[in-house]
Amino acid sequence: MTEILVLYYSQSGHVRDMADHIARGVESVEGCSAILRTVPAVSSVCEATEDAIPAQGHLYASPDDLKQCAGLILGSPTRFGNMAAPLKYFIDQTSDVWLSGSLIGKPAAVFTSTGSLHGGQESTLLSMMLPLMHHGMLLIGLPYSEQTLMMTTDGGTPYGASHLAGSNNDRPLSSDEMALCRCLGQRVATTAKKLTP
Repeated sequence: MTEILVLYYSQSGHVRDMADHIARGVESVEGCSAILRTVPAVSSVCEATEDAIPAQGHLYASPDDLKQCAGLILGSPTRFGNMAAPLKYFIDQTSDVWLSGSLIGKPAAVFTSTGSLHGGQESTLLSMMLPLMHHGMLLIGLPYSEQTLMMTTDGGTPYGASHLAGSNNDRPLSSDEMALCRCLGQRVATTAKKLTP
């Protein structure tokens, strides 16, 4: 089985919903499965620690999840045009993965959610690509041959899947956004399957 890691941080639940649709896209490819993982919030109180297993939702990611995956899809809400601190904190702790070269040559993609349409979707996606490039991964985007990308009036970019959550953070994923999430998962899974010996 070709396993694709869908690793995300979600505060309001929109990025988690996107991760679920991306996982469906991964699992629509025969012989592929999605492993969903999240990261704990970062506390400003030094003594605060999280339990090893979250009270609800997906399990926390470990470096071994990265080493063992055949592909990686990374998601985060936008924070001032950048990925959220909890995801960045996790990535900053992956030096041993980088030293092992475990991610070199594996496909990767990114996804995000923002409160406004021009709230930094593309810069956030690009910020998540940078560490993936340092890990030697092969970046997968959404081509314009995907007709939904040309017609969407909310989320969706060639850099990766995106969602417009609205200023009150109350907009659910649109049918276009869900379709683009599934497409992204499918593209990474198909590529990983071709690259896996």
